[in-house]
Amino acid sequence: MMALNPTFPDWRGQRVWVIGASYGIGAALAAELIGRGARVALSARSEPLLAQLAASTPRPEGAPAPLVAPLDVTDAASVRSAAVRVREAWQGLDLVLVVAGTHSPMRAETFDLATARKLLDVNLGGVFNVLDATLPALLRQGSGGIALVSSVAGYVGLPQSLAYGPTKAALINLAESLYGDLHPRGLGVYLVNPGFVDTPLTQKNEFHMPALMQPLDAARATLDGIARGRFEIHYPRRFTLWLKLLRLLPYGAQFGAVRRITGN
Repeated sequence: MMALNPTFPDWRGQRVWVIGASYGIGAALAAELIGRGARVALSARSEPLLAQLAASTPRPEGAPAPLVAPLDVTDAASVRSAAVRVREAWQGLDLVLVVAGTHSPMRAETFDLATARKLLDVNLGGVFNVLDATLPALLRQGSGGIALVSSVAGYVGLPQSLAYGPTKAALINLAESLYGDLHPRGLGVYLVNPGFVDTPLTQKNEFHMPALMQPLDAARATLDGIARGRFEIHYPRRFTLWLKLLRLLPYGAQFGAVRRITGN
């Protein structure tokens, strides 16, 4: 498969900022990168969790300690401040990995405006705050890339995803638009669409989650896809390829298939 983005043949020494590194896929990605010898900056709201991850994750001999840069992704000033700290420490960035997000199961009969707005603020607004803080420097640098972690919930409407799914669909569209703008400038854009991964967020779901993965497996699949320069990294493929097919079906067939797969 032809690489659509810059590749990462070796993670050693690469300057990677993981935003949303306190738990779940983000923590697994950070730990895997540290173990592979990357220079890693860890960001999320909880400084104690980030500090614990930085202190407890083994790293190769001679590899630098992770940089802990707490932030609130919904606060643009907080994100800009952390970005300045990371850039000053490293004099540049090779990859910004935006994993931060939240999930609250919601259906039409339980619709809650405050919760819906929170999901929008974190899952989409937070990404815009990161772009605001990093795009100008990356464009001046003329190299590096941005990886956005979305979800297969952005492919089709799924049960209990009344607010979550639209935020992830928007991220897919955003990544596609970013690619058109940034690829000609030498920058990479990587779209990560995981299936169901066993994290505190997905544990809120009350329906069957097909092909459930562990965070470490998701992290490795993500990094392997980015290393190969893929635009979209989706997994597990035995599940995500079926969802991609659903997108092509007439809505009557699509809605019925979703009900059969999820039991809802």
